[in-house]
Order: sequence, then C-alpha cells, then structure tokens
Amino acid sequence: MMTDQDSFRQRIWHIVAAIPCGKVATYGDIARLAGSPRAARQVGGVLKRLPPGSMLPWHRVINRMGEISLSGGDRHRQREALLAEGIEVTPEGKIALSRYRWKATEKKEQEQ
Repeated sequence: MMTDQDSFRQRIWHIVAAIPCGKVATYGDIARLAGSPRAARQVGGVLKRLPPGSMLPWHRVINRMGEISLSGGDRHRQREALLAEGIEVTPEGKIALSRYRWKATEKKEQEQ
C-alpha cells in the first residue's frame, strides 16, 4: 500500500527527473510543482535519501537564493556537476536564477 509520503517522494522524483540539462530549480519550485508549496525542506530530505546509484539529477536543485546549500564534498560534487552542464557557478556556489532557472508549470508536469 502506497502512503502519502511514498506518493510525495515519487512526485518529487518525477519532477526532478524532468529538469533539463543546463537548468536548475529551487527546492521551493519542486515543492510547488508537487502540490505542496510549503514543503521545500521536505524536498531536500527526499533528495538527501536517494537510493545509492540513483541517476536522478539531484544536482540541479538549489536553494531559493540561487545557491548550493550543501557543504563539504557534496557541495563540490554538485558544483562540478553543474559546471559540466554549462551552468556558471561562482566559487561561493551561486547560480544566476534569472538565467538558469527552469520555467516549468504545474500544467506541464501533470501532462507528462
């Protein structure tokens, strides 16, 4: 039996999988698209607990200030992955949301 938590997690995975290469979304964007606009922190929790070897592009999700929120080695891995996709990231981990933010809509997500 699928719980509400399982359903939320699957919605998050589906939305993150749809973020195109070279674009980013915020935790809040993902929460809003999943139908839970106040669940940005929970989105972070779902991504933190991805199964080992997941191919989900978790690195394309950043905070609302346009910054990488992670620290240490995870921060470096996320920055390198974004740079490899052509996204400009400052040494401090800042990304220009005005340039790289994915412009998804709820309607598009529901049709996929």
